[in-house]
Amino acid sequence: MQKDKRKKQFQFFFSIVKLTLLLVIALGIPLILYFWFPDFLNRFKTQEEINAFLSQYHTAGIFIYIGFQMIQIIICIIPGQMLQFAAGYAYYFWIGFFLSIIGIGLGTVITFYLARILGKNAMHVLFGEKKINHFIEMLNSKRAYMIIFILYVIPGFPKDLITYAAGVSEIKLKPYLVLSLVGRTPALMATIMIGAMTRTGSYTNVILLCVAVVFLSVVCFVHRKKFIGITDVIYNRLIQSRKRSYR
Repeated sequence: MQKDKRKKQFQFFFSIVKLTLLLVIALGIPLILYFWFPDFLNRFKTQEEINAFLSQYHTAGIFIYIGFQMIQIIICIIPGQMLQFAAGYAYYFWIGFFLSIIGIGLGTVITFYLARILGKNAMHVLFGEKKINHFIEMLNSKRAYMIIFILYVIPGFPKDLITYAAGVSEIKLKPYLVLSLVGRTPALMATIMIGAMTRTGSYTNVILLCVAVVFLSVVCFVHRKKFIGITDVIYNRLIQSRKRSYR
């Protein structure tokens, strides 16, 4: 009993040490940019300045955009819509979508393995034990694939927090990455399309698309529990059909 207690204390202490090192690195880079490269940061204060930068520095802007999109996934409190709108505005729809998928995919892989390196105790410290354990339980269930897809389709859900939980769960990276990217696609496409239509001056279409996106977002968020519950029904039917086929 005493040995197990000491082991847990050591694991918790080790998690704090790893988190401290991570914070030093994570805070160190922004501080270097803030004090040594203030002019560079001033270019990203508003949506208009982001759009102008990506349009002006086309080639360099591509790599900077992908990097920002990766950071947005890793630091999950940063909203991604502003970046994705800028991608549509600067690169139009298909290129903006392609670059966004690359950045999101790389950010998801980094976040997944970052969580795995830091461990479950570190995730408890960062996000709270109850919340992380709730997501881990869902991701470890037999209906995990359906749940992942539904959660990522629903706009407004804390998607990037799920990636940290996935990293300390039993789920494999490849299916998680594929399902999360496919689930993100509708909302991602809508945001990039709004940016592209704004660039071409199609303001009527922008308004109509924004209204449709907001309406669908509200409906999906309000009824999110029902949508997740549907996965139970689908899963149970699949299990029953498999049992019948084995007979």
